[in-house]
Amino acid sequence: MLAPMPIHRERHRTARVGWLRAAVLGANDGIVSTASLVLGVAAAEAARGPVLVAGVAGLVAGAMSMAAGEYVSVSSQRDTEAADLERERRELATDARREHEELAAIYVARGLEPELAGRVAEQLMAHDAIGAHARDELGISEALAARPLQAALASAGTFAVGAALPLAVAALAPDPALIPAVAAGSLAFLAGLGALAARAGGARPALGALRVGFWGALAMALTAAVGALFGTVL
Repeated sequence: MLAPMPIHRERHRTARVGWLRAAVLGANDGIVSTASLVLGVAAAEAARGPVLVAGVAGLVAGAMSMAAGEYVSVSSQRDTEAADLERERRELATDARREHEELAAIYVARGLEPELAGRVAEQLMAHDAIGAHARDELGISEALAARPLQAALASAGTFAVGAALPLAVAALAPDPALIPAVAAGSLAFLAGLGALAARAGGARPALGALRVGFWGALAMALTAAVGALFGTVL
């Protein structure tokens, strides 16, 4: 009797895609939008009080917007996945032979001999027909499945954390140094976020820091310029 083959378990980074994308987007948006808002209001020569009020309002509004946007968009993805799975269930119930041929053809295209592909499709469908078609025909897997609530909570929470960072700098920095302190601090936060996200995703931290920092610096510079322009005009 053959001994059972040992199970080799691996942890892949693709399992993090759902929450990591939402978390990075939320934190990045929180830092960039709040820092830009603070800089824009401060550049218009507003006092610290209105600057902080605008920043807190931006934090609350942005967190709720991120949560709602992620929930709606990911729910749409989940609805599409559910509709495709329901269609596959109907096709399996009414024309299982054709579905078997369809699955076998996928395996042939991936390099299996037709006879082997047919046997593989038969065994997989006997074990879990809808699972085999979801994975190999539709590209729906457990790791990449849509999770609206998880995405909404991750985006809202990380947005609030990200937004709190430039707000804290704005609250603590001396009045004459408020604008440069918020700008420099926010760029440092963005670089750290980019490096951390790149490392979690298996990419080079320096590249992640550079691309996040570039867009953050551009957003803050443009917003500060608008604030300075309108402040001068008013």
